[in-house]
Amino acid sequence: MKSNFDTIINSDQPVLIDFFAHWCGPCKMLTPILKEVKDELGTAIKIIKIDVDKNQNLATKYQVRGVPTMLLFKNGQQLWRQSGVLQKNDIIAVIRSHS
Repeated sequence: MKSNFDTIINSDQPVLIDFFAHWCGPCKMLTPILKEVKDELGTAIKIIKIDVDKNQNLATKYQVRGVPTMLLFKNGQQLWRQSGVLQKNDIIAVIRSHS
C-alpha cells in the first residue's frame, strides 16, 4: 500500500485523502458528501479513502489522531488538512483554491 500511496499523492492533479474508520459516525456522514464532490469535479480530483484500522502506518505517518481527517495533496506536497465533516461546497472551494 505504501508505495502505491506515494505514487498516488505524487500526481500532478489534486488528490484528496479521506482517513476514515468503519465504526465512525461522522465518517459515514462524509462519504456521500465526497461522492457529490467527485460527481461535480470529475477527473479534476482523485478521492482516496484510507481505513485507519487497516493502514495504521499511514495514519501514524500523517499524524491522523481523529477521523475523519482529510488531506489534500498535489505533486507529493500536502496542501491542506482538516479533521471533521465539511459540506460539499466548502470542500470544493478548498480543492479549487489549490488547483
